[in-house]
Amino acid sequence: MSGHCDCHSPSTRSHSPAATAHSRRRSHTRLRTSRGVSPAHCSLAPPRPRSIPGSDSVQPGVSRRMRPVLLMKVFVTRRIPPEGRAALARAADCEVEQWDSDEPIPVKELERGVAGAHGLLCLLSDLVDKRILDAAGANLKVISTLSVGVDHLALDEIKKRGIRVGYTPDVLTDTTAELAVSLLLTTCRRLPEAIEEVKNGGWTSWKPLWLCGYGLTQSTVGIVGLGRIGQAIARRLKPFGVQRFLYTGRQPRPEEAAEFQAEFVSTPELAAQSDFIVVACSLTPATKGLCNKDFFQKMKETAVFVNISRGDVVNQDDLYQALASGQIAAAGLDVTTPEPLPTNHPLLTLKNCVILPHIGSATHRTRNTMSMLAANNLLAGLRGEPMPSELML
Repeated sequence: MSGHCDCHSPSTRSHSPAATAHSRRRSHTRLRTSRGVSPAHCSLAPPRPRSIPGSDSVQPGVSRRMRPVLLMKVFVTRRIPPEGRAALARAADCEVEQWDSDEPIPVKELERGVAGAHGLLCLLSDLVDKRILDAAGANLKVISTLSVGVDHLALDEIKKRGIRVGYTPDVLTDTTAELAVSLLLTTCRRLPEAIEEVKNGGWTSWKPLWLCGYGLTQSTVGIVGLGRIGQAIARRLKPFGVQRFLYTGRQPRPEEAAEFQAEFVSTPELAAQSDFIVVACSLTPATKGLCNKDFFQKMKETAVFVNISRGDVVNQDDLYQALASGQIAAAGLDVTTPEPLPTNHPLLTLKNCVILPHIGSATHRTRNTMSMLAANNLLAGLRGEPMPSELML
């Protein structure tokens, strides 16, 4: 996707390079991108009339069967997968501008881009706080996030302003559960260490005690948060011969737990009794810092810890100490605080800690489906229609 606007060239346009470039920047387009251009070119212009067929009203200078309508302005904070982008491009009632990069949009550019917008499509790495909402102004009526988590949105402030919120639950459940199981197996069977030994010449012979890890057969698995993703993880782990499932959360979920004969226990009990712990809960004030020094001290020395929820659920300093001291066997993380994790972070020095760059939903199919749902949420909200997936505030 080009960093320039895709514009239609009128027959009267000058063919000189300078004139062409100037016209391209200034011309109206329904889907525009902005990156590496001046602030004036990044910001959205006021809605302008667009004539559409099908109206019987007559206005001066407008032929019968044509009527002017105002385009709704939409700002997209990142390149999104093609299906979602195509859905936005087909929306005849919207003018869409996209930040044309795979990297996060700078705050100043976000403020500039969202100014006057009716709709915002954002990612979980975009902090939409009071400052951004103020920059958007009174036009903003819908925010659609390309994520299940919404902890990057100032929900109280959004609710005060009567802004609707769309999100993307369910569609990434299976993909994230697959990643969780992959990460657990990778960590407990020490695969990164093994791969490195092959590459650095450490593989000299078959050795009875070399690179031994821990297996799932006849084990106890504890799941923190037996929601959609937690259930999908348990469903995938069960065929490995797991003997017992434990879970913890705000309250028992007997109907959901019945499939796995999972037992509801307290968080300290889960920590003490589990051979493998998978954190799959939402980030809330109650779960922030839940996995801390006390939690790790209760775990078995042979236990493996996996987090695929949010980085802030874990106290990473306490986790480092538990891993470095041998208090627990290993950890696998798909989420950290911050993201990305600095390359000099102490956790990255540990062989018994596997860290991934938040790729739980990273399959082509899932990301395309997420983008399509986010686009449809946005368009439905702009048109005053029911959203496919609306977060009720």
